[in-house]
Formats: sequence, C-alpha cells, structure tokens
Amino acid sequence: MRLAKFLPPRFAVSLAFGLSLLALAGSGCQTAYYAAMEKVGVYKRDLLKKRVAAARDEQKEAGEQFQDALTRLKAMYQFDGGELERAYRQLEADFKQSETRAKAVRQRIADMERVAGDLFAEWEKEITQISTPSLQSSSRSQLAQTRARYESMRAALDKASQGMDPVLTQFRDHVLYLKHNLNAQAIASLKGEATGIQTEITRLVAEMNASIAKADEFIKTLN
Repeated sequence: MRLAKFLPPRFAVSLAFGLSLLALAGSGCQTAYYAAMEKVGVYKRDLLKKRVAAARDEQKEAGEQFQDALTRLKAMYQFDGGELERAYRQLEADFKQSETRAKAVRQRIADMERVAGDLFAEWEKEITQISTPSLQSSSRSQLAQTRARYESMRAALDKASQGMDPVLTQFRDHVLYLKHNLNAQAIASLKGEATGIQTEITRLVAEMNASIAKADEFIKTLN
C-alpha cells in the first residue's frame, strides 16, 4: 500500500517533496538539489549552517561515546572477579559504537566540506558580476573573512576527527587482547597500558570540545 493514500493531501505533497530532495541529495546531483532547495528559500549559506551544526552535533555524540568508553575501561581495570565475560561484551560494544560514531563524524565533515566548497565557488563567481567597484571589494572582503573563519573551524574538526584513529587503534588492541585472554591476569597486564589510552581519550575529548566551540562560533557568524 502507498502511504500517501492515507495522508492529508497537503501533507502528502510535502512528504513527496521532502523525499525528492533527499533523493537528489543522495544521488550526488548537487546542482538539482541546490535548485530545489532555493525554490523553498533555502540557500547554500543556510545549508552550510545546517551541515556545520550536524558535524558539531555528531562530534558531541562521539565525544560522549568516547567518554563512556573511558569510564568502561577504568571499571575494567578495577575488575576483581564476577561476570568477566559480560564486562568484556560491554567493552566490545563500546568499541563498536565508538567506531560507528567516528565514521559518522567523518561523513558529516565531508558533507559540510562539499557545501562549503560549492558556496565559496558560487560567491567567487557572483562577485565578478558586481559592477560597482566598492560593492565588489566589500563582497570580496566578506568572502575572505568567512572563508578564513570556516577554514579555522574545519581544521579544528579535522584535528579532532583524525585524533580518533589512534584512540580506536589502542581501544581495539585492548578489546582483542581481552578476547584472547579473558581472565584476571589479562586485565592485570592491561593495567600497565591503561595510562596511555586514558590520556589519549582525555586529549581527544578536549580536542572535540574545542572543535565544537569553534563550530558554534562559526554558526553565529552566519546568523
């Protein structure tokens, strides 16, 4: 059955339009997607703001996930018996969720970069169409300032994103080692490695918080 049959006509039209926009965005047909969005009053500047906000929010989620993983690791290091298998499974689940969050962050950043590149290219092209020298100069100056702020924010997001890799590598090592040696002696052995991964996660969360603050600042400049 088709869902549209059971929806009010106005809602069905809105749903169909929204689905068509998602299809355009997902198909890589960016030009058609931008044109469709502009018809409803949403321009590249608005889309960039949304993409930056999405990358920021995904970064927040990832930071919280890594913080949860750190808490789980600390609890594991203090483990003194009981259901070791269950504790390991929980730690393994944390690792998989951290991997998923890391991939989502990278995708959000890629989406943001694509829209930013298209926005700045359009801005550059339209500046050449301004015939008044003073207005052209002012617009070029605004573009330079916006691009500089964007690059600073993007660099912060990238730094935090890249910082996830060494943490995930260490995290994977701990999980696999426990999988192969699921006993109290294995946990005792990992305690010697505990400081390294705890330090890395703490540093990563700090970098994420810094990039989130940068994203918030950039969003404010677009308001």
